[in-house]
Amino acid sequence: MELKDKIIVVTGAASGIGRAMCIRYAAEGAKAVICVDRDEVGAQETAKQIKSIAIKVDVASEGQIKAMIDRVETEVGPIDLFCSNAGISVAGGVEVSNDDWQRIWDINVMSHVWAARHLVPLMSARGGGYLLNTSSAAGLLNQVGSAPYGVTKHAAVGLAEWMAMTYGDQGIKVSVLCPQAVRTEMTRGHEDHVAAIDGMMEPDVVAEACVQTIRDETFLVLPHKEVIGYMKAKTENYDRWIGGMRKLNRKYGGFDA
Repeated sequence: MELKDKIIVVTGAASGIGRAMCIRYAAEGAKAVICVDRDEVGAQETAKQIKSIAIKVDVASEGQIKAMIDRVETEVGPIDLFCSNAGISVAGGVEVSNDDWQRIWDINVMSHVWAARHLVPLMSARGGGYLLNTSSAAGLLNQVGSAPYGVTKHAAVGLAEWMAMTYGDQGIKVSVLCPQAVRTEMTRGHEDHVAAIDGMMEPDVVAEACVQTIRDETFLVLPHKEVIGYMKAKTENYDRWIGGMRKLNRKYGGFDA
Protein backbone atom coordinates (compact mmCIF):
# COMPACT_ATOMS: atom_id res chain seq x y z
CA MET A 1 0.00 0.00 0.00
CA GLU A 2 1.17 3.48 -0.83
CA LEU A 3 0.22 6.03 1.82
CA LYS A 4 -0.37 9.02 -0.44
CA ASP A 5 -3.98 10.24 -0.22
CA LYS A 6 -4.87 7.62 2.41
CA ILE A 7 -6.89 8.17 5.58
CA ILE A 8 -4.92 6.82 8.53
CA VAL A 9 -5.63 6.44 12.24
CA VAL A 10 -2.80 6.07 14.78
CA THR A 11 -3.43 5.29 18.46
CA GLY A 12 -0.82 6.18 21.05
CA ALA A 13 -0.11 9.25 18.93
CA ALA A 14 0.82 11.65 21.74
CA SER A 15 4.50 10.67 21.79
CA GLY A 16 7.10 8.06 20.91
CA ILE A 17 6.46 5.62 18.09
CA GLY A 18 2.90 6.85 17.57
CA ARG A 19 3.94 10.46 17.08
CA ALA A 20 6.75 9.40 14.75
CA MET A 21 4.28 7.33 12.70
CA CYS A 22 1.94 10.30 12.33
CA ILE A 23 4.72 12.61 11.17
CA ARG A 24 6.13 10.06 8.74
CA TYR A 25 2.76 9.16 7.24
CA ALA A 26 1.95 12.84 6.75
CA ALA A 27 5.28 13.25 4.93
CA GLU A 28 4.16 10.46 2.58
CA GLY A 29 1.23 12.62 1.52
CA ALA A 30 -1.56 10.96 3.48
CA LYS A 31 -4.93 12.66 3.02
CA ALA A 32 -5.47 12.68 6.78
CA VAL A 33 -3.66 11.24 9.80
CA ILE A 34 -5.92 11.09 12.85
CA CYS A 35 -3.92 11.38 16.08
CA VAL A 36 -5.56 9.31 18.83
CA ASP A 37 -4.48 9.12 22.47
CA ARG A 38 -5.88 9.30 26.00
CA ASP A 39 -3.34 12.14 26.45
CA GLU A 40 -5.38 14.77 24.63
CA VAL A 41 -2.77 17.52 24.96
CA GLY A 42 -0.03 15.32 23.54
CA ALA A 43 -2.27 14.15 20.70
CA GLN A 44 -3.11 17.76 19.87
CA GLU A 45 0.59 18.64 19.81
CA THR A 46 1.21 15.84 17.31
CA ALA A 47 -1.79 16.89 15.22
CA LYS A 48 -0.60 20.50 15.21
CA GLN A 49 2.75 19.43 13.73
CA ILE A 50 1.05 17.77 10.76
CA LYS A 51 -1.99 20.08 10.49
CA SER A 52 -4.43 17.30 11.35
CA ILE A 53 -6.93 16.49 14.08
CA ALA A 54 -6.67 14.77 17.45
CA ILE A 55 -9.25 12.61 19.22
CA LYS A 56 -9.10 11.68 22.89
CA VAL A 57 -9.62 7.94 23.33
CA ASP A 58 -8.82 5.45 26.06
CA VAL A 59 -8.17 2.27 24.07
CA ALA A 60 -9.04 0.20 27.14
CA SER A 61 -12.66 1.03 26.24
CA GLU A 62 -14.32 -0.71 23.30
CA GLY A 63 -17.03 1.94 23.28
CA GLN A 64 -14.52 4.75 22.86
CA ILE A 65 -12.73 2.90 20.05
CA LYS A 66 -16.00 2.30 18.22
CA ALA A 67 -17.11 5.90 18.67
CA MET A 68 -13.79 7.14 17.30
CA ILE A 69 -13.97 4.83 14.26
CA ASP A 70 -17.56 5.94 13.58
CA ARG A 71 -16.58 9.60 13.86
CA VAL A 72 -13.63 9.28 11.48
CA GLU A 73 -15.65 7.28 8.95
CA THR A 74 -18.45 9.86 9.07
CA GLU A 75 -16.54 13.13 9.32
CA VAL A 76 -13.27 12.38 7.49
CA GLY A 77 -13.82 9.35 5.29
CA PRO A 78 -13.19 5.61 5.03
CA ILE A 79 -10.17 4.49 7.04
CA ASP A 80 -7.51 2.94 4.80
CA LEU A 81 -4.90 2.16 7.47
CA PHE A 82 -5.47 1.68 11.20
CA CYS A 83 -2.35 1.59 13.38
CA SER A 84 -3.29 0.10 16.74
CA ASN A 85 -0.14 1.29 18.47
CA ALA A 86 -1.02 2.25 22.06
CA GLY A 87 0.48 0.00 24.73
CA ILE A 88 1.66 -0.12 28.32
CA SER A 89 4.05 -2.14 30.47
CA VAL A 90 3.62 -3.55 33.97
CA ALA A 91 6.60 -4.84 35.94
CA GLY A 92 6.55 -8.14 37.80
CA GLY A 93 5.41 -11.72 37.44
CA VAL A 94 2.50 -13.88 38.48
CA GLU A 95 2.13 -11.85 41.68
CA VAL A 96 0.94 -8.80 39.70
CA SER A 97 -2.60 -7.86 40.74
CA ASN A 98 -5.62 -8.99 38.75
CA ASP A 99 -6.52 -5.36 38.07
CA ASP A 100 -3.10 -4.68 36.52
CA TRP A 101 -3.26 -7.89 34.48
CA GLN A 102 -6.69 -6.90 33.20
CA ARG A 103 -5.69 -3.36 32.26
CA ILE A 104 -2.58 -4.40 30.33
CA TRP A 105 -4.62 -7.15 28.64
CA ASP A 106 -7.27 -4.64 27.57
CA ILE A 107 -4.73 -2.15 26.22
CA ASN A 108 -2.13 -4.48 24.68
CA VAL A 109 -4.52 -7.09 23.26
CA MET A 110 -8.20 -6.23 23.38
CA SER A 111 -7.71 -2.79 21.82
CA HIS A 112 -6.52 -4.64 18.69
CA VAL A 113 -9.53 -6.97 18.88
CA TRP A 114 -11.98 -4.10 19.26
CA ALA A 115 -10.49 -2.08 16.41
CA ALA A 116 -10.69 -5.09 14.10
CA ARG A 117 -14.21 -5.96 15.30
CA HIS A 118 -15.52 -2.59 14.16
CA LEU A 119 -13.27 -2.01 11.13
CA VAL A 120 -13.06 -5.37 9.39
CA PRO A 121 -16.72 -5.36 8.28
CA LEU A 122 -16.33 -1.84 6.88
CA MET A 123 -13.05 -2.62 5.13
CA SER A 124 -14.36 -5.90 3.75
CA ALA A 125 -17.45 -4.21 2.33
CA ARG A 126 -15.31 -1.78 0.34
CA GLY A 127 -12.79 -4.35 -0.85
CA GLY A 128 -9.97 -4.11 1.68
CA GLY A 129 -7.86 -2.10 4.07
CA TYR A 130 -4.78 -2.32 6.25
CA LEU A 131 -4.32 -3.08 9.96
CA LEU A 132 -0.93 -2.50 11.60
CA ASN A 133 -0.76 -3.65 15.22
CA THR A 134 2.12 -2.77 17.50
CA SER A 135 3.47 -5.67 19.52
CA SER A 136 7.16 -5.95 20.46
CA ALA A 137 10.13 -8.23 20.03
CA ALA A 138 8.85 -9.47 23.40
CA GLY A 139 5.92 -10.91 21.48
CA LEU A 140 8.28 -13.12 19.47
CA LEU A 141 10.81 -13.81 22.25
CA ASN A 142 9.70 -12.76 25.74
CA GLN A 143 10.33 -10.07 28.34
CA VAL A 144 12.68 -10.50 31.27
CA GLY A 145 11.16 -8.87 34.35
CA SER A 146 7.59 -8.51 33.11
CA ALA A 147 5.25 -11.44 32.69
CA PRO A 148 2.24 -9.23 31.81
CA TYR A 149 4.18 -7.51 29.03
CA GLY A 150 5.63 -10.70 27.57
CA VAL A 151 2.31 -12.54 27.70
CA THR A 152 0.19 -9.76 26.21
CA LYS A 153 2.70 -9.06 23.44
CA HIS A 154 2.72 -12.76 22.54
CA ALA A 155 -1.07 -12.59 22.36
CA ALA A 156 -0.87 -9.53 20.12
CA VAL A 157 1.34 -11.42 17.66
CA GLY A 158 -0.98 -14.43 17.75
CA LEU A 159 -3.98 -12.22 17.05
CA ALA A 160 -2.23 -10.52 14.14
CA GLU A 161 -1.33 -13.91 12.66
CA TRP A 162 -4.95 -15.05 12.97
CA MET A 163 -6.27 -11.90 11.33
CA ALA A 164 -3.78 -12.16 8.48
CA MET A 165 -4.77 -15.73 7.66
CA THR A 166 -8.50 -15.13 8.20
CA TYR A 167 -9.09 -11.77 6.53
CA GLY A 168 -6.48 -11.86 3.77
CA ASP A 169 -8.98 -13.26 1.26
CA GLN A 170 -11.18 -10.24 2.00
CA GLY A 171 -8.43 -7.88 0.84
CA ILE A 172 -7.34 -6.89 4.35
CA LYS A 173 -3.60 -6.66 4.91
CA VAL A 174 -2.13 -7.14 8.38
CA SER A 175 1.31 -6.28 9.74
CA VAL A 176 2.68 -6.49 13.27
CA LEU A 177 5.41 -4.20 14.60
CA CYS A 178 7.98 -5.98 16.81
CA PRO A 179 10.87 -3.69 17.79
CA GLN A 180 13.27 -4.07 20.66
CA ALA A 181 14.02 -0.99 22.77
CA VAL A 182 12.87 2.33 21.31
CA ARG A 183 13.59 5.70 22.91
CA THR A 184 10.17 6.54 24.40
CA GLU A 185 8.68 7.40 27.77
CA MET A 186 8.22 3.66 28.41
CA THR A 187 11.96 3.03 28.16
CA ARG A 188 13.16 6.21 29.87
CA GLY A 189 15.70 5.28 32.54
CA HIS A 190 16.17 1.77 31.13
CA GLU A 191 18.76 2.53 28.47
CA ASP A 192 21.18 -0.06 29.88
CA HIS A 193 18.72 -2.90 30.34
CA VAL A 194 17.92 -6.06 28.43
CA ALA A 195 15.59 -4.72 25.71
CA ALA A 196 18.35 -2.27 24.74
CA ILE A 197 21.01 -4.97 24.46
CA ASP A 198 21.29 -4.21 20.73
CA GLY A 199 20.95 -0.45 21.19
CA MET A 200 18.15 2.04 21.75
CA MET A 201 16.43 2.92 18.47
CA GLU A 202 14.88 6.31 17.71
CA PRO A 203 11.13 6.39 16.99
CA ASP A 204 11.58 7.92 13.53
CA VAL A 205 13.65 4.89 12.45
CA VAL A 206 10.83 2.61 13.59
CA ALA A 207 8.28 4.71 11.69
CA GLU A 208 10.38 4.44 8.53
CA ALA A 209 10.43 0.65 8.91
CA CYS A 210 6.63 0.72 9.15
CA VAL A 211 6.34 2.72 5.93
CA GLN A 212 8.56 0.27 4.07
CA THR A 213 6.68 -2.76 5.41
CA ILE A 214 3.29 -1.28 4.52
CA ARG A 215 4.60 -0.52 1.04
CA ASP A 216 5.82 -4.11 0.65
CA GLU A 217 2.72 -5.53 2.41
CA THR A 218 4.74 -7.98 4.50
CA PHE A 219 3.70 -9.28 7.90
CA LEU A 220 6.57 -8.61 10.30
CA VAL A 221 7.96 -5.15 10.94
CA LEU A 222 11.40 -5.78 12.46
CA PRO A 223 13.35 -2.53 12.84
CA HIS A 224 15.97 -4.45 14.86
CA LYS A 225 17.29 -7.00 12.38
CA GLU A 226 18.89 -9.05 15.18
CA VAL A 227 15.44 -10.31 16.18
CA ILE A 228 15.31 -12.75 13.25
CA GLY A 229 18.47 -14.43 14.53
CA TYR A 230 17.04 -14.69 18.04
CA MET A 231 13.85 -16.24 16.63
CA LYS A 232 15.86 -18.83 14.72
CA ALA A 233 17.89 -19.69 17.82
CA LYS A 234 14.67 -20.11 19.79
CA THR A 235 13.10 -22.53 17.33
CA GLU A 236 16.31 -24.47 16.64
CA ASN A 237 16.90 -25.36 20.30
CA TYR A 238 14.20 -24.22 22.70
CA ASP A 239 15.93 -25.53 25.83
CA ARG A 240 19.22 -23.82 25.01
CA TRP A 241 17.33 -20.61 24.27
CA ILE A 242 15.53 -20.76 27.63
CA GLY A 243 18.90 -21.32 29.29
CA GLY A 244 20.20 -18.16 27.66
CA MET A 245 17.10 -16.25 28.78
CA ARG A 246 17.67 -17.47 32.35
CA LYS A 247 21.12 -15.91 32.24
CA LEU A 248 19.58 -12.64 31.07
CA ASN A 249 16.98 -12.91 33.83
CA ARG A 250 19.71 -13.21 36.47
CA LYS A 251 21.27 -10.00 35.18
CA TYR A 252 18.23 -7.94 34.19
CA GLY A 253 15.35 -9.47 36.16
CA GLY A 254 14.18 -6.12 37.47
CA PHE A 255 13.64 -4.56 34.02
CA ASP A 256 10.05 -3.42 33.54
CA ALA A 257 9.64 -2.36 29.93
